[in-house]
Amino acid sequence: MRTAQDLLSELNASDESPRIEAKRSREIGKSIVETVLAFANEPGLGGGHLLLGVDSRVDEKGDARYWPEGLADPDKIQKDLASQCASMLNVAIRPEMAVERLDDRTVIVVFVPEADVSQKPVYLKATGLPKGAFRRIGSTDQRCTDEDLWVLRGASQPQFGPDMAPVPDARMDDLDPQAVAEYRRLRALANPQAEELGYDNPDMLEALSAVRRVDDALKPTLAGIVLFGKPMALRRLFPALRIDYIRVVGTQWVDDPEQRFQSVDIRKSLMLALPVAEASIVDELPKGFRLPEGELQSRQEPVLSRKVIREALANAVMHRSYQDHSPIQIIRYSNRIEILNPGYSLKDMASLGTPGSRLRNPAIAAVLHELNWAETKGSGIRTMRRMAGEAGLPLPEFASDRQKNEFKVTLFLHHLLTEDDYAWLKELAGEGLNGEEAKALIYARETGVVDNTACRDFSGLDTLQASSLLRRLRDRGLLEKQGAGSRTYYTLTSQQDALDMHPEQGELPLEGGNRPTEGGKPSSQGGKRVLSDLPPELAARLPQPRQRLGEAALRVLIRDLCGWQALRGEELATLLHKNLKYLRNKHLTEMVQTGELAFLFPESPNHALQAYKLPAKKQD
Repeated sequence: MRTAQDLLSELNASDESPRIEAKRSREIGKSIVETVLAFANEPGLGGGHLLLGVDSRVDEKGDARYWPEGLADPDKIQKDLASQCASMLNVAIRPEMAVERLDDRTVIVVFVPEADVSQKPVYLKATGLPKGAFRRIGSTDQRCTDEDLWVLRGASQPQFGPDMAPVPDARMDDLDPQAVAEYRRLRALANPQAEELGYDNPDMLEALSAVRRVDDALKPTLAGIVLFGKPMALRRLFPALRIDYIRVVGTQWVDDPEQRFQSVDIRKSLMLALPVAEASIVDELPKGFRLPEGELQSRQEPVLSRKVIREALANAVMHRSYQDHSPIQIIRYSNRIEILNPGYSLKDMASLGTPGSRLRNPAIAAVLHELNWAETKGSGIRTMRRMAGEAGLPLPEFASDRQKNEFKVTLFLHHLLTEDDYAWLKELAGEGLNGEEAKALIYARETGVVDNTACRDFSGLDTLQASSLLRRLRDRGLLEKQGAGSRTYYTLTSQQDALDMHPEQGELPLEGGNRPTEGGKPSSQGGKRVLSDLPPELAARLPQPRQRLGEAALRVLIRDLCGWQALRGEELATLLHKNLKYLRNKHLTEMVQTGELAFLFPESPNHALQAYKLPAKKQD
C-alpha cells in the first residue's frame, strides 16, 4: 500500500489518476462505495487507492490542486467503510486501511484490491445488476451496462455473444449465396485444408454460428445477417446497418452548403462490403515510391499500408454495437482518416494494444480472423501502431466515449515533422523543444486538440509522464488547458498559427478565447472565451442564479442563444446557471435528436470542440 504523501504528489502532478481517488469524506457516502466497487471490478487495473480527508480546487492554470483537510473521527470512518464493504455488496470486500498524518492533518489511505474474476461483478445488493456494479474508466466511476458485465465475467462465462442470437423475422433466404461463395473463396485462400469447406452450406453456416437451430429449423443469427445478408434483408431488418465513406475537403468538418461533402453508402453484407470500403480508402491514398531490396524498379505504394486499413475496418465491424442503429462512418480528410463505429471500447483505453481482447461479437470476429482480415485476438491495435511507425507516420489515435457510445480510430496520412513542421515549430517555440513536445504541438495543430490518451499513443509515455509533458507546454504558453479531470484536453494557445499553416480548413471553431473579428480571422483574447458581446436583448433574458425557468421558456432561450452563435455545453451551462450534466441529459441531447439544435461537428459528436447551433433552416 502506498503512502499518503506519495498519492498526494501524484494527484497534483497529473490531469487524471485512474488508480487514485481523493475524497473529503466526513462520512462514508454513496460515492465512496461506488469507487470501491469500480476499483474492485475493473479488469487489469490491479485495484486502487482512496485518499480520505483531502480537499481540492482548480487553480488559475486550470489544474486541480489537492491538500489535506483532515478527518475529525478517523476511527468511525474506518469502521463505517469496513461495515458497508462487508454488508452492502454481494461479495464482501476487505480493503486495507492506514491512518497517516499530512501537514499535521489526519488522513486515511485505503487500498481496494481487484476482485477475482470468479467473484465479478461485485455490486450493490439493493440495486442489483447491471446498475449496481461500477467500472473504473479513466479517473471516473461508471455504472455498468449489460455489455460491461460480459467484460467483467471474462473467461468465467461461456463464449456466447449477442451476435450468436437468432434474429426475429429473419429467414434462410435472407442469406446471400454470393456472400457465402465469397467466404468459401477467401477461406480457401487462407487455409485450403479448413474442415468447414467440406461441409454443405447449411452445416458450414451453423459451424460459423451464422445460423442456429430453433424448433428443429435453421434461423439466421445476427452474425449471419451481418456477414452474409442480402442488401434488402439488411434494409428490412437493420435499416441503419451500412458503412458510409465520406470525403471532406480540408482538415476540418465545415457545415457549409457551398462546400458539400461527398458520400458513398455501402449497404452490403460484410463479406462484400469490406472489400468495397477498403478499395474506396486505398484508391484515394497519397502514393509514395519504394525500391524493394534486390529489385531495380521502384514501386508506387500508398503511404499507409493496406494492412493498417484492413485492421481498422475489422476493428470497427468486430467491436461495434449492433444494438445501436447507426452506420459506421469513414471520414476522409486531407491529412487523416477517421473511422467511427457505434459502441464504446469494452477494454480500458490505457490497456489498448496489450495482449487480450474484449469481444463484443465473437462470431463475427472469428470469421474475420480466419479469413486473415484481422490479426489474432488482441494484436490488431499493436499491428496498426507498428506498421504506421515503420512507414514513418504518426501512430494511430484511439478514442472511446461511453456517454455517446462511440469509438473512433484516426489514421494519419502525413509524415510527422516535415520541413514545414520544423519551420512552424521554430517560429512558435524556438529551438527549445524535445521530440515528444514537438509531436504534441504538431498533433494539436493537425487535429485541433491533444489530450493525455493521444499523447500516450504517439509518444509511448505513461499517464503521469504525458500529463507532465502537456503541462510543460501549457506553462510555456504554447498550449491552453480546457476541461478538467478525465475530460481534460489542450488546444494551441494561438489558433492563428494553425490557420496560417492550413488556410484551406477555413474558420476554426470559437474556442480558448479566439473570436472572429470583422475580417473573419480569430482574435486572441487569452484564457476562456469572452461572452461580453452578448446582445443586450439576450443578456436581459438570462436567468439569475437559482431562478427557475419553465421547460418551454428555457428551450426557447437555448435556441436563441445558439442562434446568436454556436455555444459549447459548458458555456450554455454557465450562462443559464445550470448543471452541465442536467442540461445535456434533460435538454440538449433531446433538442439535437428532434432537430431543434444541431452539432457544430455533426459527423464527430464527441469532438473536443463540439458546440450547439441552430440547424441551417432555422438560422433566419
